[in-house]
Amino acid sequence: MPPQIDLVFVPQGAEYRSVCKGLQIAGYNAATVVPIPVGPQGVTQFLQKWLQPSPGKTSLNALLMGLGGSLTPQLSVGDGVIYQTCVDGTQGGDVPMTCDQQIFLSLSQRLSETVIPVTGVSCDRIIHTATEKRQLAQTYQADVVDMEGFALLSGLKSTPISLGIVRVMSDDVHHDLPDLNGAISPEGRLQTLPMAMGMLRQPLPALRLIRGSLKGLQQLEQITTQLFKP
Repeated sequence: MPPQIDLVFVPQGAEYRSVCKGLQIAGYNAATVVPIPVGPQGVTQFLQKWLQPSPGKTSLNALLMGLGGSLTPQLSVGDGVIYQTCVDGTQGGDVPMTCDQQIFLSLSQRLSETVIPVTGVSCDRIIHTATEKRQLAQTYQADVVDMEGFALLSGLKSTPISLGIVRVMSDDVHHDLPDLNGAISPEGRLQTLPMAMGMLRQPLPALRLIRGSLKGLQQLEQITTQLFKP
């Protein structure tokens, strides 16, 4: 087991349900699972409210778990990763943030056969073209893209909460996805109708996204079970 995990942050919706199911299968009930919005703006707003009142001076160990996008041919759909560092892809990425070293090392030992250590980059929109992914990888020397990692690390920096990040790939670096940025509300909620319309406009990329997400969610559940089982 890693050091006792007290909190698990997961983007709301299907990812949250997969992690909860994995914890249930593992029989681990010591962690509070916290659903968070999609994207950095929503996460920042959420933390401002969630941290009031402050969690006090008790040290807590936390994980951010969810899906991510591969920026390298070495990572395929369904592959799991542990972040060592995370870069801000919205502000030029000058100063990467480091995940808690103790949590990182214990996760690496626990999941050594199924996940690899990576650098992540967080963006404020869905990166949906293969061209953009290659540019991101080159600019930030990153392996994985997400939308919440840097905002959560940054928002918890001055609190007693230590954070590790585990992601599972739901799409690869080779193919385009449908542009679903219009389906994310400013508060970080996925809106069903705009998402459906975006998928209908690009049926083949949408089918690829659905297949990749289902495989990623299944693997997310399995990694959660593996991580938290006695």
